[in-house]
Amino acid sequence: MAGTRSAAITLSARQRDLLERLVRSKKASQQLVERSRIVLSSAAGRLNKVQAQRLGVNRQRVRRWRLRWAAQMPRLSAAEDAGASDSDLQQRIIQLLSDEVRRGAPATFSAEQIAGLIALACEPPSDSGLPVSHWTPAELAREAVKRGLVESISSRQVDRFLARRTCDRTRVNTGSPRRTNAKTLSNTKPTSKRCVSCTDKPHSLPSKARTW
Repeated sequence: MAGTRSAAITLSARQRDLLERLVRSKKASQQLVERSRIVLSSAAGRLNKVQAQRLGVNRQRVRRWRLRWAAQMPRLSAAEDAGASDSDLQQRIIQLLSDEVRRGAPATFSAEQIAGLIALACEPPSDSGLPVSHWTPAELAREAVKRGLVESISSRQVDRFLARRTCDRTRVNTGSPRRTNAKTLSNTKPTSKRCVSCTDKPHSLPSKARTW
């Protein structure tokens, strides 16, 4: 009996370039790098079983991200045809390769809004015309509203999203230390405070900005 065929993946030159950048990035999370590799390998025609063996993961994981990308290919192509910038296209790719919000109480912010906020945190403040070298949660909140990513959001909520969802790349941009357990850390007082940044230099933040 023939096995189930793997979903066919096709990539545009820009999509391939952005995925390869994520794979090469030393600041991208391990999950994002792995999922980018899956998409690239799928586009190269490699079977799910072969990819799973090479990556040392369960075949269902490869299948899941391959299918998710395949389902969103028309939307990505439409965005490119509409003239999406590299920054916007990268944001869409990061969103596509991010974990979905778990079911439970209705979320105040959608997965797309959260992905957009995290993508914004990856950009240097100078790209938004701000005369500062480091983001703060308050500045991120204001810029997110200005860009229309959200209707309104508090600096405290921004900090929560970054604590729960940031990858290695975003940690560097936000100047935040690696958080292995956000829930545990939320019950302890941090010994130092860092503001949001695209550099590795720590800067002081007002105590209120880091309280949740």
